[in-house]
Amino acid sequence: MALKQSLQQKMLQKLSPQQIQLMKMLQLPTIALEERIKEEMEVNPALEEGKDEISDDDYQEDDYGEEVSESEKEFDFSDYMDDDDTPDYKYQASNYSSDDEEKSVPIGTTSTFHDRLLSQLNLSRLTEQEAIICEHLVGSLDDSGYLRRELSSIVDDMAFTQNIMVTEEQLEELLVKHIQDLDPAGIGARDLRECLLIQLKRKEHAVTIRTAIEVLEKHYTEFIKKHYDKITHRLEISDEDLKDAIEEITHLNPKPGNSLNESSRPIEQVIPDFTVINEGEKLLVLLNGRNAPELRLSKKYSEMLDDFARIKGKPNKAQRDAMTFVKQKLDSARWFVDAIKQRQNTLIMTMEAIVDYQRAFFETGDETKMRPMILKDIAERVSMDISTISRVSNSKYVQTSYGTVPLKYFFSESLTNDEGEEVSTREVKKILRDLIDLEDKQKPWTDEHLVKELKDKGYNIARRTVAKYREQLDIPVARLRKEL
Repeated sequence: MALKQSLQQKMLQKLSPQQIQLMKMLQLPTIALEERIKEEMEVNPALEEGKDEISDDDYQEDDYGEEVSESEKEFDFSDYMDDDDTPDYKYQASNYSSDDEEKSVPIGTTSTFHDRLLSQLNLSRLTEQEAIICEHLVGSLDDSGYLRRELSSIVDDMAFTQNIMVTEEQLEELLVKHIQDLDPAGIGARDLRECLLIQLKRKEHAVTIRTAIEVLEKHYTEFIKKHYDKITHRLEISDEDLKDAIEEITHLNPKPGNSLNESSRPIEQVIPDFTVINEGEKLLVLLNGRNAPELRLSKKYSEMLDDFARIKGKPNKAQRDAMTFVKQKLDSARWFVDAIKQRQNTLIMTMEAIVDYQRAFFETGDETKMRPMILKDIAERVSMDISTISRVSNSKYVQTSYGTVPLKYFFSESLTNDEGEEVSTREVKKILRDLIDLEDKQKPWTDEHLVKELKDKGYNIARRTVAKYREQLDIPVARLRKEL
């Protein structure tokens, strides 16, 4: 096959490094932005924290439209690069090697869920073989604290991995006597029923506790299906007695293992990126000060360019290397400062457009007055791409007079009511939740009845749509909402 040369004309869209840097910074929340700025200041000595002391009059635009100081304009970069003896690859920096270690700061956490259980287990009086078996049982627990594996499978595990022969009866005895005796109560249960019973049996044996234990032991199927009439009839108790027993059961922890996991999880604090202040007829949008840090170019590095410009004669290799380093760091610092400023402007423009679009909500806090809004609506208002608006709204929060909410909270699809007006799906969900809150819990409304109630209010919605919204609101079906 012969090699041929040909001319081709193509249209390609390429992003500059500055554009890529801006897009990455747009989607950073406040905490991540602070870390990004600290990281940049560590690697770039030409970037400093503080207000820029150089006025705007001291800057002029170069051939590429970028602002440069007067000293940099007088500085001729070509004088230092006019050396035919130096190959191009000498000016390319590769600061990473395959042998370099990745130095990352780990997140400090406390002991794990299984570690805490093992520390309790060490206080028990066990033989060496029993300790090995109990440690294996603890290791078989899932994050919720349940033992999901069959005891017969664990018997095989002990025989093949530990060379320990044990029967299911022995495993059952160790599980009940030692593992299920650990804290928090309910650890080592094989299902929800056993977990609840373990917790109840540790309580004082009052009448209500005994009734709750009998409900779970003998009438568990009727309990989960909320067939309360059958339970009261078979146990020969009143509705009030059953109500007290059910209230005792509902206060138990269905996932005891998660209580230990939650205590060891780092606390995540939400820091709002914006603040909207209601000043009567005017809504004021403020950007969090952490999103607008004062950064400047190092005066020391800028003065270095003046020193290089005053050098007479042809510079040597050391001077060329130093000049290249200073020039690269100053350019990188200037790009970073510009990216921060563009990020601030983009965030403010987007938030002001959202506030103007959802003005009725920000003035009253009434969720039913929220207008249907998609990314395209805001993108058209600020004359930006939809992907840019998506990056801005990602992981951002706004503090209002009615609470701190994520920006994605204001985006919703639309429905048409009987009057032909477009309403937000969030408005329909709010009305649906209010209807369910007002229903008679002894006879909760079915989805068909909720469809009728919404239709009376002017919202013609299908039953499957009501079921979908109800699931999104984490509301169970009518049978599971029933109360005594």
